[in-house]
Amino acid sequence: MSRIDPTRGLGPVLTLEQAVDHDTRRERGGPVAVCATLGFSYNSYQKKFSISYPDHLLSVRDFERWLELVEASETLRTIARIKGGVFYRPKPVPATVDALLALADLLARKSRFVGSLHDGLADSRWEEREVLQLERHGNEVIEAVLGIMAGAREAMERDMEVQHG
Repeated sequence: MSRIDPTRGLGPVLTLEQAVDHDTRRERGGPVAVCATLGFSYNSYQKKFSISYPDHLLSVRDFERWLELVEASETLRTIARIKGGVFYRPKPVPATVDALLALADLLARKSRFVGSLHDGLADSRWEEREVLQLERHGNEVIEAVLGIMAGAREAMERDMEVQHG
């Protein structure tokens, strides 16, 4: 089996096929473990997960089983992007001073990225690459902010239970 990841270096936004391949490879044990867990032989079924075999397609039923098994973050982001939305899986982050400082650092880095786009817009036209990068960075900011918000709410509710419980 090749250890070279064909999704490496594809850029900030993946196609649905690339995202499925990427997420499968990121699972503990990779495609071999995913296939074994789903009860399929690796040799035939692995091809359905890999962009190296474009003629082999994953059925909707198998996709649903796969989706229940793997983390699938890239796949869900790709589906949301295709439909014009944003995928967010609530991951509460403790709203500590350190977390807020890390968020401030993230916002500063992302704002520098957005500021760097002005050079590419000298012709007043957005290129697909620029839009996709902007969307990707924007989604990272949204996830970070919502994570801290969820963490703050979780801490508040826990404190209220202690006070009233």
